[in-house]
Amino acid sequence: MTTEKIIDAHHHLWAPQSDPGTVGYVWLRDIGAPKPFGDPTPIQRDYLLPEFLAEPAPDRLAGSVHVQCDPKISDPAAETAFIQGISNTAGHPIMIVGFADLSRSEVAETIKCHQAYPNLRGVRQIISHLPDRPDISFASANLLEDLTWRANFAILADAGLSFDVQLYPEQMQQAAEFLAQHPAVPAVIDHLGSPYDASDAGLQRWEDGMTALAALPHVHVKLGGYAMYFGSDLGSVPAQLTQRALQLFGASRVMFSSNFPVDSLHLTYPDLLAFVRAQMPRADHAQVFHDTAAKFYRFAC
Repeated sequence: MTTEKIIDAHHHLWAPQSDPGTVGYVWLRDIGAPKPFGDPTPIQRDYLLPEFLAEPAPDRLAGSVHVQCDPKISDPAAETAFIQGISNTAGHPIMIVGFADLSRSEVAETIKCHQAYPNLRGVRQIISHLPDRPDISFASANLLEDLTWRANFAILADAGLSFDVQLYPEQMQQAAEFLAQHPAVPAVIDHLGSPYDASDAGLQRWEDGMTALAALPHVHVKLGGYAMYFGSDLGSVPAQLTQRALQLFGASRVMFSSNFPVDSLHLTYPDLLAFVRAQMPRADHAQVFHDTAAKFYRFAC
């Protein structure tokens, strides 16, 4: 067991079976419907804090970040309220990234409702879209080209919130140009930039896009989501991309994330920790596993 402090910068808690917070989950109750990351059936059940905190054993978490899990919830702030209650009751610090549809005219009111909960730190609206790959697209259109979405992004700066960016490498150059216009909105690339295409051309697109994003000092990256794109294979390609992300962004802009329970479809938490630790010198561990996330998401721990 290590003695380093760990903040998991990206996980999910949900309760589609019991739904004690009356959140009203949608995709988690749609059993049998495939997702871009595969068959979610084994995780379409309650996944709550005690189970999550047991995953890293013998390591322990000093804190964690819950990222919105269902954009079809009728009241996105209900999810934030649910997670705030869990954090308050358990005494485990969980910072919250809520959902808000920036393409809607009433998004400012949605964000205001989220802000009633003190652990809210940011917003995520998945923008992953490939026009010729609807099977793996999370968004039905390229939101980076939506004028309302682009205009509403500035609301995040006024609200003091960050933005979690989940996108594909094909979108990175355009995203970098857009994010450069919003230096007051801290941003973090989810899931290592979603490297779904491990061909030479696909890896080059990832390299070019991540280089453009890394040139922006307010943009960070999460090491996680490996199982979504590599399954149980933690071999040479994920290792290469992890090491390259560290080179491009530097440890002060890189944070560890598990993406549990999604990544639990293929990986154990201890194996994930061991893999990420092996990709960097020991001197970088404190920043990647704790300090970067603590600063970005404003933890007290």
